[in-house]
Amino acid sequence: MIKASSNSTLSKYELVAGLEVHVQLSTKSKIFSGDSAHFSIVPNEHVSSISLGLPGTLPYLNQKVVEYAIRMGLATHCTINYENYFDRKHYFYADLPKGFQTTQNGRPICVTGYLDVKIQENYRRIRINRIHMEEDAGKSLHDQHPNDSLIDLNRAGVPLLEIVSEPDIRSAREAAAYLTEIRRIVRYLDICDGNMEEGSIRCDANISVRLKGTNTFGNRCEVKNLNSIRNLQRAIDYEFNRQIQVLESGETIAQNTLNFDTTTGITSPLRSKEMANDYRYFPEPDLQPLQLTESYINNIATSMPELPEQIMQRYVNHLGLSEYDALILISEKETSQYFDTLTQFTKSFKTAANLLNGPIRSWLNEHGHSMSQFPIKPNILADLIHLINDGLLNHTMAIQKVFPMLLAQPDQNPKQLALELNLLINTATDTLQVTVQEVLQRYPNQVQAYQKGKKGVLGLFMGEVMKKLEGKVDPQLAREIILQRLAIK
Repeated sequence: MIKASSNSTLSKYELVAGLEVHVQLSTKSKIFSGDSAHFSIVPNEHVSSISLGLPGTLPYLNQKVVEYAIRMGLATHCTINYENYFDRKHYFYADLPKGFQTTQNGRPICVTGYLDVKIQENYRRIRINRIHMEEDAGKSLHDQHPNDSLIDLNRAGVPLLEIVSEPDIRSAREAAAYLTEIRRIVRYLDICDGNMEEGSIRCDANISVRLKGTNTFGNRCEVKNLNSIRNLQRAIDYEFNRQIQVLESGETIAQNTLNFDTTTGITSPLRSKEMANDYRYFPEPDLQPLQLTESYINNIATSMPELPEQIMQRYVNHLGLSEYDALILISEKETSQYFDTLTQFTKSFKTAANLLNGPIRSWLNEHGHSMSQFPIKPNILADLIHLINDGLLNHTMAIQKVFPMLLAQPDQNPKQLALELNLLINTATDTLQVTVQEVLQRYPNQVQAYQKGKKGVLGLFMGEVMKKLEGKVDPQLAREIILQRLAIK
C-alpha cells in the first residue's frame, strides 16, 4: 500500500496526463454490419457472420457513424480530414474473433481540436489530438461458469469514437472537468446516452509525473477502463502519489498498463505497455478510403443542435442569468430543454432558473429522477411563477405548500390550489398597516435600537408580521410599510 507523500514532496512534481475516451455511439446497427447495436441480456443474440469474423466476410461502413464522428469533431473544434481510412490493429484476445480490430490510426477522421473546461473561476484549454472511428470488441464473462470463461459477442462491432487528448491535464480535477464536458457534449449531440455505469463511455488515463519546470515527459502508465468520473479522479490521485514515491526512492517508472481496483483504490499491473509497432498497423484492405466532400460536412454542420457553451452564452447575454445559474441549467440536456420551454410561458427568467436550480433540483436528487420524470408541465409551473411575481402568493408558501401539492396533482391549476389552502395574499394594505403597527408597538425597545442604527432587528419585525398574517402577504410590500413606520420618530 502506498503511503501519502508529504506536501513538500508533492509540490516538487507536476502531473502530466492525457485521456482516451471511448464513446459508444447510439446507432441502430453496428459499424460494419447490419447487426443490431442495441443492448441485449441474451448472449450472442445480435451476431452474424461478420460479427463472428468468419472467413470470407466483408465489412461495409455504417454512414451514421461517419456523421456522428463529424458532429463530435465540429463540436470540439477539430479539423475534419476530407480523406481518411481504416486500419487493422492486431492483438489477440478471446473476445476479438478476427484477431484484429478495425480502427483508424494513420489518418483519422478528426484531428487537432480542443475543449475549454472551467476549473473554479478559470478556464483551461485541453487540446484534442484526434478523434477516430473503430469497432468494439466482445465481452469475456469470467463469473458465469466454475471452470470456463464465456464469450458474448453482442458488443463486437458496436461503433465507438475514441477521443484522444494531448497530455495537457495537470490535475485530477481538470481530468474530471474534461470528461464531464465530453459526456455533456455527446448527450447534447444525441450521439450517445453518456451512461458511464453501463459502459456507454469508458476512459483510459495515461499518467506520468515530472519535476516542475522541466519539459521532458516521464515514463507513462495507462490505467484502463475507468467507468466513472469519481474513479478517474481516484486513479489519477493514486498514480500521481505512487509514481512520485517510486522516483523519490531512486527507481524508474515501469511503463505498464494498469488496472484500477475500485474497492481498494489502488492500481496494479496488467501487462507491459504496448507501443504502436506492437499492433502491426496497416491499412484495412477490405474498406476503401473514405472521401468526404465540403457540402456533406456543411450539411452536417447546419443540422447541429445548439451546444452547451452556446446555450450558456444565450442564457447569460440574452436572458440576464448569472453564469453560475446558466452552468447548472446546461449541466443536463433535459434540464436545459425544460427551461427553454418554460421561457415560452414566462419572461421571469430569474425566478424560473431559481425554481429549477433550487427546489426542483432538490426533489429530483432526493427521488433519484431525471428531468424527464419531473411531473409538472412547463406551462403549469409558469402559472405558479406568475402568482409569485404578481404578488398574489408568498414565495415561501409557494415552495413549501403549493409546490408539493402540484407534485402530487400536476394537472391542477396553481391558483386554485392556493385558494384551497387559503394562501392567496390580500392585496389590500389596511390589514397590513394595522398588523405592522401592532408588531412595532409590541417591541418598543427593538424599535429604538433600530432607530439608533441596529438594522438587524428588521428581520424580527418582518418575521412577526409574516407570522401574524400566516404568510399571506407580499414580503416586499410588508418591508416597505415597516420601513415607513420606523422612519417616524
